[in-house]
Amino acid sequence: MTIKHHLTDALLMAYSAGQLPEAFNLVVATHLSMCDECRANAESFDMIGGAMIDGGHVVAMAEDGLQQTMARLDRTPPTQRPVARGRSDVVAPLRDYIGGDLAAVKWHSIGMGVRQSILPAGKGATVRLLHIPAGQAVPDHGHRGLELTLVLQGAFRDATDRFAKGDVEVATQDLNHTPIAEAGMDCICLAATDAPLRFNSLLPRMLQPLFRI
Repeated sequence: MTIKHHLTDALLMAYSAGQLPEAFNLVVATHLSMCDECRANAESFDMIGGAMIDGGHVVAMAEDGLQQTMARLDRTPPTQRPVARGRSDVVAPLRDYIGGDLAAVKWHSIGMGVRQSILPAGKGATVRLLHIPAGQAVPDHGHRGLELTLVLQGAFRDATDRFAKGDVEVATQDLNHTPIAEAGMDCICLAATDAPLRFNSLLPRMLQPLFRI
């Protein structure tokens, strides 16, 4: 597998520093499990962060600091996710969210043959699996925030380039595009967004609240 499109250094640094929402963390972690180059870069940022911590000033901890921390953990409800069992055709970070392989995914139609499955994640962004039939286009749209789209199966093209398995497209507010799945194999992607998409056609805009896109 040859990966052409990688994560930016800014995203890798934010991931290393724990500054990304859970939805983006899932996309990044899944890509890192597939991409040796980005994984090596992320490990470098981890080492830099560790060195900065080692060289930082020591701050005294409050006497009841541990008790306060444990109390906060007790007040935070855990996110319930399926438990993966047995062999899977997806990598570990994503496998834990869908509870196994792609056959375990509960798909929901969003029109024109395209299906989605919204995955559990914390606040700040949403993450979903998208199943796009071969040759099918996703409606023309722009972005109100950041969108990370990682290809898990097949490939798609848009005005910028071709994205195949392992590639990740980093879309910002500057990008308007119409992704089209290549012929021959359905395209499955993992996509995270921190704001609703900006569809250019009326019907997708009307259905947008229903499908939480």
